[in-house]
Amino acid sequence: MFHAISYNGTREENYELVIKQLQALIDGETNFIANLANASALLNQFLKNINWVGFYLAEGEQLVLGPFQGLPACVRIPFGKGVCGTAAKNQKTELVPDVHLFPGHIACDAASQSEIVVPMIKNGNVIGVLDIDSPIKNRFDDIDQRYLEKFVEVLVASV
Repeated sequence: MFHAISYNGTREENYELVIKQLQALIDGETNFIANLANASALLNQFLKNINWVGFYLAEGEQLVLGPFQGLPACVRIPFGKGVCGTAAKNQKTELVPDVHLFPGHIACDAASQSEIVVPMIKNGNVIGVLDIDSPIKNRFDDIDQRYLEKFVEVLVASV
């Protein structure tokens, strides 16, 4: 059974706690879509100052919308396009302090000002990305990147 936990520690301690919550949520569950749905809900509850959090799943050379929390979103994004497609193509996290300065940014939600996208890599292949948007600039930093990459590693290990 999942119980909401209050996050009163340092940012690092809080991220460690949310990663433990993720492990508990997905323990024994083999359905990846179900795990992504709970993961997006968990991050939506945990992270402050965000307006969209969710996953895109690789299908050929494009990303297709998966489980998320937020307003309706772009359904398909080609590899190499926008922040999500760039992270997928390059297989590395994209931390964007101001989306309006990112060449080729795809504006699914006009309120988004900053974004972080973490690729999900299994056996050297991108299987999807974690995408998080914020309505404020400079929302994400190195701490977010480090712990969100750990969060994604836990998810990918469940596949």
